[in-house]
Amino acid sequence: MVKLNKIYTKTGDDGTTGLGNGERRKKHDLRVDAYGTVDEANACVGMARLYTPGSSELDAVLARIQNDFFDLGADLATPDTGKKLKYEPLRVSDQQVARVETEIDMLNARQEPLASFVLPGGSPASAALHLARTVARRAERLMVELADLPGEKVNPAGLHYINRVSDLLFVAARCANDNGKSDVLWIPGENR
Repeated sequence: MVKLNKIYTKTGDDGTTGLGNGERRKKHDLRVDAYGTVDEANACVGMARLYTPGSSELDAVLARIQNDFFDLGADLATPDTGKKLKYEPLRVSDQQVARVETEIDMLNARQEPLASFVLPGGSPASAALHLARTVARRAERLMVELADLPGEKVNPAGLHYINRVSDLLFVAARCANDNGKSDVLWIPGENR
């Protein structure tokens, strides 16, 4: 599927990048910004995984998320224009969304219900997962904005997926804080 012989092509020197369908867009195009932000969220999850043991259940969930983020990036990078392509474009599926929901429920079942909002922190893994969550939320906002543009389409399953993943990253951050026992809670007005 992917074969990279040469890392630099010089085709982007004019400020454009190629989409999966061969179309070229400006690097500041909203579609490019959306999949670039998904890539950024993926890098944040990779950083968080430095703090999760490689054989843990949480690390396995995060590894699947990282792979799915590449699927989502490929989905966004190949807009559905209605034109026939030489290949079947990769699309995020409802099954991926359902799997994330199952994983959220599994991780959340171990945690006490919240009585306050949680501040990012506690453990290094939790802080990194909260950062990944906020970047995923930014990607979601960009995807929603893109979907609202005339002539642009965004896979609905992709929108559902990014929304669920940011929820999963919140629950995962609590999981990394001893299932919420080490969460740093917001105290409204504490410093007034």
